Amino acid sequence: MMGCKKASLDEYEKLVIRMNTPRVVIDNAVCATSTLVKVDSARKHGVLLEAVQVLADLNLSIRKAYISSDGRWFMDVFHVTDENGEKLEDESLITYIEQTLCATSTDGSDGEEGLTVLELTGTDRPGLLSEVFAVLADLQCDVAEAKVWTRNGRIASLIRVRDGDSGSPIEDSVKIDRIEARLKNVLKGDHDVRSSAARTAVSGGVTHAERRLHQMMFSDRDYERAAAAARPSVSVQNWVERGYSIVNVQCRDRRKLLFDIVCTLTDMEYVVFHATLDTDDDKQARMEFCIRHADGSPISSEAERQRVIQCLQAAIERRASEGVRLELCALDRQGLLSDVTRIFRENGLSVTRAEVSTAGDSARNVFYVTDAAGYPADPNSIEAVRQRIGGFGSLKVNYDPQLTYRRPPADADETAGGGVRLFSLGSLVRRNLYNLGLIRKLL
Repeated sequence: MMGCKKASLDEYEKLVIRMNTPRVVIDNAVCATSTLVKVDSARKHGVLLEAVQVLADLNLSIRKAYISSDGRWFMDVFHVTDENGEKLEDESLITYIEQTLCATSTDGSDGEEGLTVLELTGTDRPGLLSEVFAVLADLQCDVAEAKVWTRNGRIASLIRVRDGDSGSPIEDSVKIDRIEARLKNVLKGDHDVRSSAARTAVSGGVTHAERRLHQMMFSDRDYERAAAAARPSVSVQNWVERGYSIVNVQCRDRRKLLFDIVCTLTDMEYVVFHATLDTDDDKQARMEFCIRHADGSPISSEAERQRVIQCLQAAIERRASEGVRLELCALDRQGLLSDVTRIFRENGLSVTRAEVSTAGDSARNVFYVTDAAGYPADPNSIEAVRQRIGGFGSLKVNYDPQLTYRRPPADADETAGGGVRLFSLGSLVRRNLYNLGLIRKLL
């Protein structure tokens, strides 16, 4: 009898696993210009973010998306292209996407294990990053990975380091305290009530780096003031008949745009039930989301509505590529980042965003730089930097005008609404459901 009961439980557990394992279909035949990725999965909080995160981490562009929740199930359909704007043809990449999306759960973490994670937030200023990396070099900390975002005069940075002598994670509490104290001292340049802080944590179940950066800047309340004159257009209205709040977004399209929005809604404890994303030839993205709070209620006050608008605008702007893009590929060594950022500072350049990665003995460092006042960098300064850094490795300079920051006028309108209403209420969602019906027939 006990054996029969155990067998029944095993079969039940297998059934639950099958029911909760996403079904993934990747098809290159449906659309002439993009690869279709379709995910059917049981509905749970954060499941949409997990799917979008997989595509974002592969630097895939999402050209269109249809997202719908039917009872206890989600169906997500993404039209994606690779970094060159082409359909996905690499079979190993397709297999990886299928296997990753089919995983029953993800911890949302990334990065290499065996590293100590440093979190820094504070008031940004010219040369700050140079001082931070100089401290780490002086304390014999090798930087394996780093991501740095700046917005609205604030900085958030996630830096993964190892001990420079042993190559192991830094676990000595005395050394960790010393690192934290030195970094806090560097960040003390502001007298803001949101006093600067350096925090350390040993890796292990660490949140996905870019999601963590969003959380850090959100906690720092960077959304409370407008950072640009031409802001993303965001509007929120309630669809009373269906009990949803409808969020409309219109802005310039870029990679990871959908991730930034879904990440912010998820961390604000909203659930996306239906959504659409569409992009045009002018690289403008239009999105509509039907959301409810985690408790099932729509947005219930004007203060909450304004907060959602401000937070989504901030989430879109945090990853804005302000300035000239410099990409340095070099042989990794201790103190490399300290030397490079010191040269930036000595030539009057300020880092607005940075992404550092290492693989073996190679380092790839990407920086976006402006002048110290936030204006476009002087080409002569860029050339001087090129001459001095060129000996470290291969330096690529991208002067794409779309990456150049223009400081907003002092009287720029900071109204949170961001402009006129974009679409008729629920229009894209209704079209979404129609398109999903067509896709079901095709698949």
